[in-house]
Amino acid sequence: MAWRLKLVPDKTNIDFFRLQWITFGASVAAVLATFVLLATMGLNLGIDFKGGTTIRTESTSPVDVSQYREALSAKGFEDVTISEVFDPLFAEDQYVAMVRIAPLEGDEAVSPEVIAQLEEALRAVDPSITFPSVESVGPKVSAELIWQALIAIAVGSLGILAYVWIRFEWQFAVGTVAALLHDVIVTVGVFSLFQLKFDLTIVAALLTILGYSVNDTVVIFDRLRENLAKYKSMPLREMMNLTANETLSRTIMTATTTLIALAVLLIFGGDVIRGFVFAMFFGVIIGTYSTLYVAKNIVLMLGLDRSEKPNAPGKNEFANIDA
Repeated sequence: MAWRLKLVPDKTNIDFFRLQWITFGASVAAVLATFVLLATMGLNLGIDFKGGTTIRTESTSPVDVSQYREALSAKGFEDVTISEVFDPLFAEDQYVAMVRIAPLEGDEAVSPEVIAQLEEALRAVDPSITFPSVESVGPKVSAELIWQALIAIAVGSLGILAYVWIRFEWQFAVGTVAALLHDVIVTVGVFSLFQLKFDLTIVAALLTILGYSVNDTVVIFDRLRENLAKYKSMPLREMMNLTANETLSRTIMTATTTLIALAVLLIFGGDVIRGFVFAMFFGVIIGTYSTLYVAKNIVLMLGLDRSEKPNAPGKNEFANIDA
């Protein structure tokens, strides 16, 4: 008989509602804490949302931030942010820094002439310095990107709400979207807490988290719907526990394999995609948690109408569509 890896036993009997007020309360507290963090600390917005110009520098000499700043100040660059980039994959003589210039007045980004002056000033400090990449975004464009990012997340959430509502019942839709918003908000809170750079790649990660989390939630809700027809007299709480245990092996296996792939990217992917991968890594963890402890709790609180209904023509025509 072939050997198979089992992360969980074939049959489990975990009571996911035993500490429901603690787990659900922790989720509510995390969401509220995120709003407090956003109001007090804000987000470390990247160039996509803040505007300006970011120049990546590389050198064989150690980065001296004070010397860089003095050289730029002498050229008239006062509103400049300089930060050194650390990565375990860098070579021993590879030193990287990010220089960000605040956006200029009006709708224009920093001109090529100004960038050339900045590069000349840094070369005077370190002749071996190179500039692998330069990114510029004007203030008007960055403001538009903020709104487009918010609209993308809102439209994605509404689309998921509509799908789950048609696919199941409105209680399932509310529970699913609440869990998804919980995942996105808490992930944003982590970025605010640790002041990690928040740019368009993180928005892409948040949208990916929505898709991953709703897939896991829909699988559990689909099994729950089957059990509703199979166990008509079983209390809803017991049925939800049964459903979660029946699909637990699939949930854990999916999350584990995804996290393994993301962990490899997090370690070896380099600093350019590290923010995106970290958001995905945390999102998979929090998404699995919300599927088990947020979405089901909300459906249980709202309750389900389990009375027999006649199949009226034209009513619930999508109820039996297979996913």
